[in-house]
Amino acid sequence: MRAAAHAGGQILALIYEAMECLGGNGYVEEGVLARLYREAPVNAIWEGSGNVVCLDVLRVLSHDGEAASAVLGELAREAHDLPGCAEAITFVQSALSSGYEGHARAAVERLALLTAAAALRASSTAVAAAFARHRLAAPLTRLYGAAELTDAETTLLLDRALPAD
Repeated sequence: MRAAAHAGGQILALIYEAMECLGGNGYVEEGVLARLYREAPVNAIWEGSGNVVCLDVLRVLSHDGEAASAVLGELAREAHDLPGCAEAITFVQSALSSGYEGHARAAVERLALLTAAAALRASSTAVAAAFARHRLAAPLTRLYGAAELTDAETTLLLDRALPAD
């Protein structure tokens, strides 16, 4: 139940931020955001809570330790020098080997972030480094806009998201 509430809180935070961006228009019933805000708590448990999904991922990975080790080894090779990646790999390996279900959410989240960092590296090492620094190495923050991006990182990300061409 607590895991579902946590996931629901993240969804609510995203919708709240969207509503805030639109101001009063985000609150009127004629718009979609008011409905999304009302329905967000049920979306967190629609196909099973996030915690159940994370437990399933750890269970599958623990049944085939060789495949899990190969995946983690490849992620470690691809992202070895990115900020926070070595610590994340160590944490995921520890979570898989311990069998302790209390770390399922954190392990799967870090696994997803490691995968994203490795994928970003294939297209832009600078973007991958900024991503890893803010998602893996920095203290976790759930507030949008709370990342302490440098001016250069902000320019890099904006140029990637909104290319001039």
